[in-house]
Amino acid sequence: MGFMWWDPTYMLVLIGAVICMIASAKVRTTFNKYSKYRSMSGMTGAQAAQRILNAAGIYDVRIQHVSGSLTDNYNPTRKTLNLSDAVCNSTSVAAIGVAAHECGHAIQHARGYAPLSFRSALVPVANIGSSLAWPLIIIGALFNSRMSMTLIHAGIIMFSLAVLFQLVTLPVEFNASHRAMVMLREQGILGEQELSMTRRVLSSAALTYVAGAAAAILQLLRIVLLFGGRDRD
Repeated sequence: MGFMWWDPTYMLVLIGAVICMIASAKVRTTFNKYSKYRSMSGMTGAQAAQRILNAAGIYDVRIQHVSGSLTDNYNPTRKTLNLSDAVCNSTSVAAIGVAAHECGHAIQHARGYAPLSFRSALVPVANIGSSLAWPLIIIGALFNSRMSMTLIHAGIIMFSLAVLFQLVTLPVEFNASHRAMVMLREQGILGEQELSMTRRVLSSAALTYVAGAAAAILQLLRIVLLFGGRDRD
């Protein structure tokens, strides 16, 4: 009886979920691997972050510890660089790479990096879009009228805004990693062999954002296939 409810478009959701799981497993495996390599400089993630920020002329960003695993982030509103348990006080090349990546976001903010500004402006719109998209689509699907199609189309547009946010995130993350690698080399925080290890960590982390964007696009495609042509029925 369960197969009666099977929708072929669920395959798109499953593909997206598998891609995300693979990317998540990859970043954790890579981070754990290079967390075992202590940097020659002996600097912790927090110390490396402080040096990078100072070298970039940024003195108004506060570095603080946050709990969790790989919960590192830069908060542009509060101007805080938040480093997780495995990064803040760790001297590994993986930890320093992640800390430097978050510094990359702080540098983007200080320099007025356009894609970051655009992504920040999209945050409230994307949050509203992801929250309202399915309710609008479901309500519209329950009725058969001109208004129902208006609701469905509005829901698709809302979800599209959330997908746009995922896409804009890609250049922001790639650029932050690039800035991190440049600063780590210029400041002599890591040697060339260590930089190669760190690059692998940041590349695997970037895959999670690519996977998230791909999953969002597949979900949008599913929505369009299910509901986009109802007005032509």
